[in-house]
Amino acid sequence: MSDDLAARLAAVNARIARAVEGAGRPPGSVRLLAVTKTKPPAAVRAAYAAGQRDFGENYVQELVDKAAALADLDGIRWHMIGHLQRNKVRHVVKLVSAVHTVDSVRLAEELGKRASDAGRSPLTTLVEVNVGGEAQKGGCSPEELGSVLAAVERAPGLALSGLMTVPPHTDDPAGARPFFDRLVALRDAHGGAARLPELSMGMTHDLEHAILAGATWVRVGTAIFGERG
Repeated sequence: MSDDLAARLAAVNARIARAVEGAGRPPGSVRLLAVTKTKPPAAVRAAYAAGQRDFGENYVQELVDKAAALADLDGIRWHMIGHLQRNKVRHVVKLVSAVHTVDSVRLAEELGKRASDAGRSPLTTLVEVNVGGEAQKGGCSPEELGSVLAAVERAPGLALSGLMTVPPHTDDPAGARPFFDRLVALRDAHGGAARLPELSMGMTHDLEHAILAGATWVRVGTAIFGERG
């Protein structure tokens, strides 16, 4: 497994590098977040051995279990990229280097309080925006964005870093581009890159379009670890 996984990871990194070059952006301006939802700790360990350090989890219990199982991996960084309920916040604040899915004032307040109480360095925080207006997806509405950003900045335990989105699925990867552009426009309307340097957007099938639009984090699972079982 480890050899195949290392080859797939290298292929994804090569895709990112080509897209960055094609977009005329500096090397290293886009980072890979390996999405490990439903994948066993052994798969994470193999990706780590191949050089990957940033891993994204969607579910709190999976994050807790994997962080414990892989606590020996020096320098591993966990990111929360799934919907986070306020009553689960206390389980993640000591484990993650970043949360990409803050989507309400109340969640920002709870996350900030717990992060501050934990005595950790300020937690890197991205606000998730539901740019497609899909009822089944998380994220604040564009109209709510300003108040959520302000809540993150008020919270002593948080460090506002940027925006995140999951666009509506389209069979044509180019179909995601308008939604990526919408996130960029929202960033520009709320302080620009000086206030919101990070854009977490783009996955296995559409990462090239996300990078062209300005992504700084792409979240890739399937192309590295295979289809979810």
